[in-house]
Amino acid sequence: MPILPNPKHEAFAQALAKGASAADAYIQAGYKASRSAASRLSTNVNIEARVAELVGKGANKAAVTIARVLDEMRKLGFSDIRGAFTPNGSLRPPEDWDDDFAAAVAAVEVVSRNTNEKDADGRTVVEHVHKIKMWDKNSALEKIAKHLGMFIERHEHTGPDGGPIQTETRSWREVLRQQEKG
Repeated sequence: MPILPNPKHEAFAQALAKGASAADAYIQAGYKASRSAASRLSTNVNIEARVAELVGKGANKAAVTIARVLDEMRKLGFSDIRGAFTPNGSLRPPEDWDDDFAAAVAAVEVVSRNTNEKDADGRTVVEHVHKIKMWDKNSALEKIAKHLGMFIERHEHTGPDGGPIQTETRSWREVLRQQEKG
């Protein structure tokens, strides 16, 4: 649904979508305070449809799904530092990194320092050292593996073949005698 043609109706719908009460949204839209009029306007079919659309858009933007989280962990876990470099070994500018590699980079630090060398024009050569810190691959892979059920820890609380655990009670003297015998 497009923006409502009446600017006050659109402002009212926007305020409702942000969680304002009908009375507050009515005032924010530029109307005089009137609970009954606000209530009546909030039941308008076009207003309801617009609010539903705005709330739906917000929900989609904020949607955190298992698939999305796993995809982000995949980017970290399967990242490859070679994505930062050209085939000849030069560092690519960050805007040229693919989305998967860029998501795996935690920080970039550039340290510039003068060398004792001079270029052809007699200027001091400046060396740039680039440090790229990646997010922890092991942590991401471990979380993916746990999600896939690869690290299920099992503790058996039954006896052999699923039967009851057999216990016996003996005095410490009996235990000592048995140890002496054998």
